[in-house]
Amino acid sequence: MARAIWSGSISFGLLNVPVKLYSAVARRNIALREIRGSDSARIKHRRVAEGTDEEVPYDEIVKAYEITPGNYVPLSKDEMSALAPEKTRAIDVQDFVDLDEIDPIYFDSPYYLGPADGAEKAYSLLAAAMKASGKVAIARFVFRNKEHLAAIRTSGGVLTLTTMRFADEVVPASELEEVLPDKAPKVAKREQEMAEQLIESLSTDFNPTEYRDEYREELLGLIERKAEGKEIVSSESEAPQATKAPDLMAALEESIAAVKDRKRPAKKAAPKAAKKAEAAPKKSKATKSKAKSKSSSRTKAKSSK
Repeated sequence: MARAIWSGSISFGLLNVPVKLYSAVARRNIALREIRGSDSARIKHRRVAEGTDEEVPYDEIVKAYEITPGNYVPLSKDEMSALAPEKTRAIDVQDFVDLDEIDPIYFDSPYYLGPADGAEKAYSLLAAAMKASGKVAIARFVFRNKEHLAAIRTSGGVLTLTTMRFADEVVPASELEEVLPDKAPKVAKREQEMAEQLIESLSTDFNPTEYRDEYREELLGLIERKAEGKEIVSSESEAPQATKAPDLMAALEESIAAVKDRKRPAKKAAPKAAKKAEAAPKKSKATKSKAKSKSSSRTKAKSSK
């Protein structure tokens, strides 16, 4: 059962909705240790003063800010604690906005918000109102000694909270000259149409269960094979090369054809042949039935004469 990692209240207007915060992510990282290859001895890292081999105890280590090379301003724990944001238990809603107004680059870590004991009705009311409005709440709250900006929205009737980056934490794309060259190469209309066709042919409904961490699976498989003493053969893979401009059209056409072949259902020759084989006797029976009917009619006609 999930365990709450924080508790407080969503506050907006004069309303307060007591909630509990739950992690929405289960990390699947594989823990790897550092060892000496020759005898598998564990590697330990020591804290030593620069220029000496003297190990420094934890209680002598302080934080500092380097203002110029080699010139530091030390900061004590008490000094930093005095500047830390006040620990409150409120998720203070600032505004309600449309989701499509938020660039996904601002989103950070996702969490679930559940109702605290006795707050089920207020929680359900807020979730229903937000779902009907289609709005996202932008809020501030203090979590793990740091003030966070957060987006609150509904997902399947449940409130979710995603911490967000502040504006000054996001690097504007305009600062990346490699991404935005002054003179972008001209794209031919036909090339763009083919690229759009390829995108359309690969378009489908999003199903997160179809995407797996294949590297993690392969790493676990490698660990298992080595633990069993199996021989491991390593092969170097070449990095994919960028498609050159003259080859763009050919690459697009081949890609579209490959997608079409992948989506085209395989022909089932055997079942069709079987159906024809089954249909043939039925046709023969029908012919015999008609012949019997005609013979019976002729007999009746002769007897009536």
